[in-house]
Amino acid sequence: MLSKIIYKIYEIKLLKEVKSKPIPNHIAIIMDGNRRYAKRRGLPPYIGHVFGSKKAEQVLEWCLELGVRNLTTYAFSTENFGRSEEERRHLFGLMEDRLRKLARDVRIHKNRVRVKIVGKKELLPENVLKAVDEVEEATKHYKNYRLNIAIAYGGRQELMDAIREILRKIKQGILKIEDITHKTIEEHLYSPDGGYASVDLLIRTGGEQRLSNFLPWQSANCIAYFCDIYWPEFRKIDLLRAIRTWQMRRYSSQKYK
Repeated sequence: MLSKIIYKIYEIKLLKEVKSKPIPNHIAIIMDGNRRYAKRRGLPPYIGHVFGSKKAEQVLEWCLELGVRNLTTYAFSTENFGRSEEERRHLFGLMEDRLRKLARDVRIHKNRVRVKIVGKKELLPENVLKAVDEVEEATKHYKNYRLNIAIAYGGRQELMDAIREILRKIKQGILKIEDITHKTIEEHLYSPDGGYASVDLLIRTGGEQRLSNFLPWQSANCIAYFCDIYWPEFRKIDLLRAIRTWQMRRYSSQKYK
């Protein structure tokens, strides 16, 4: 009981400290450790993803509270298609369920959060695609906040797709080579309409210290924060610590410019 009180006091103190300084505009999260979390408890892997999806909803609430305008989460990579058929089936079923719930979620509509799925959507099964269409259609006019969910996503594939589209436009005479800029690339990424092109803070849970082909273009100048805990165990103080680290490094880099 005492430890919970101390934890709450620390959380309140940390929240006050973080909110007194600028907040990242775009946070991206590699939600790693779901399967290991389940294994440690003697549960099948897909149960870990269930816990992970609930944590993602909670983290979205925290980000809304803090005023983080753009949140991008890594839900399913192109490499994940190599997992067992049973695990993929459970994952796709979970995705469909969560996306349909997001489309009806009061918090999404109250805060006017636009939900966008980024990735090779054509690789997804029909039931998931229908859920994708439902949530994107239900939130397409919202502009207060952005939730980008990376599904069937690979960063190198995104860049290759952007290059192919640019080359196609050059061939058709729509674009000239000399007119290509950074902005041209960003306009051909999976979500070109704002809130996606540049990441301020990238968080990875689960103990790994690599980016795993996640947003290579967008995270070129971001600050990365790695923590050892599994994603379902991610706490509000972990998010606040990550943002505090971003604030400290941001201040330090500006100080010595």
